[in-house]
Amino acid sequence: MSHRPIYLDCHATTPMDKRVLEAMLPYFTEYFGNSSSISHVYGWEAEAGVKQARQILADAIHATPEEIIFTSGATEANNLAIKGVAEAYFSKGRHLITVQTEHRAVLDPCHYLENLGFEVTLLPVQQDGLIDLTQLEKAIRPETILVSVMAANNEIGVLQPLAEIGKICHQQQVLFHTDAAQAIGKIPLDVQAMNIDLMSLTAHKVYGPKGIGALYVRRRHPRVRLAPQIQGGGQERGLRSGTLYTPQIVGFAKAVALGLETQASESEHLLQLRKSLWSSLSELPNIHLNGHPTQRLSGNLNISVEDVDGSALLLGLQPVVAVSSGSACSSTNLGPSHVLLALGHPESLASASIRFGIGRFNTAAEITQVAKQAIATIASLRRSLTLRRQ
Repeated sequence: MSHRPIYLDCHATTPMDKRVLEAMLPYFTEYFGNSSSISHVYGWEAEAGVKQARQILADAIHATPEEIIFTSGATEANNLAIKGVAEAYFSKGRHLITVQTEHRAVLDPCHYLENLGFEVTLLPVQQDGLIDLTQLEKAIRPETILVSVMAANNEIGVLQPLAEIGKICHQQQVLFHTDAAQAIGKIPLDVQAMNIDLMSLTAHKVYGPKGIGALYVRRRHPRVRLAPQIQGGGQERGLRSGTLYTPQIVGFAKAVALGLETQASESEHLLQLRKSLWSSLSELPNIHLNGHPTQRLSGNLNISVEDVDGSALLLGLQPVVAVSSGSACSSTNLGPSHVLLALGHPESLASASIRFGIGRFNTAAEITQVAKQAIATIASLRRSLTLRRQ
């Protein structure tokens, strides 16, 4: 078997935890029934698996099981939340607020709504990636129906102040949606304490399977109305029709449960690895940390490197480490990261960035090896640039 590079791209996806796979397997072969077919034992078995999973996910965010709507992932959940609110509340207003650094799964639905006559305010971020709460408060109007702010940024790992944002939104009677795809199972989430009305979730960022996610939809104080985006059999309270993928749902819940069990210790483990990597890399001159130094995901390290070509840097790292320069969902876009441009970086610096996504199964020895390769690659590229300039 050929040598495979060290995987440090856990914001793109995570390897499935073997315990998650073990939980899923019986639902492919033994408990294979349709959870909507409740006239016989096969349907009851599948329904029981879905019910238990829904309870686990609800408990994880301090919701009720009825408020969990299963989707194919966070992208669908974001679309259902944003378009669903826009269609259900358009008579109240046609103004939405989001942030320049959001994932494309939020920005693109918002741009779609603009083509339909809605108005979208894109809030800027400060140099550390955090929004200015005063700017948010000033941006809210009588016709504002939704504020959407990501919990944890997929590129720079910055954690936005959800509780403060939720408080502002509820004081102004505006719905608050957060894309928590990168946050679930990694940081504490409480939809009640944080005044969150809609929350998008996914499994594959937390060592679960791809192709399954969920949308939390508040049922009380206030009761959130949504226009479904997929019609059909009326599953999921009529908000998302389609046969439920029971094995994926069971795996999603198992992944989140495992994340919650070890949240504190795993966060500390990742933090120590991140500190070790940054300590080594920061010894080089003209290396910039992107995002808030501490208010970020423990396993996220995003840097920009002066005096190197971004593509050459990625190529030089490839034999040893699998990383990316930004969002995996925008990997076909060769332009600089919209997130780093929003931080105020020039295009040259935004294009020469590396996102290290450290995960559960990484070791201190791997981080040492990655640091050595990165330092050697950056030094080599800079020497080559100096020679070309002479």
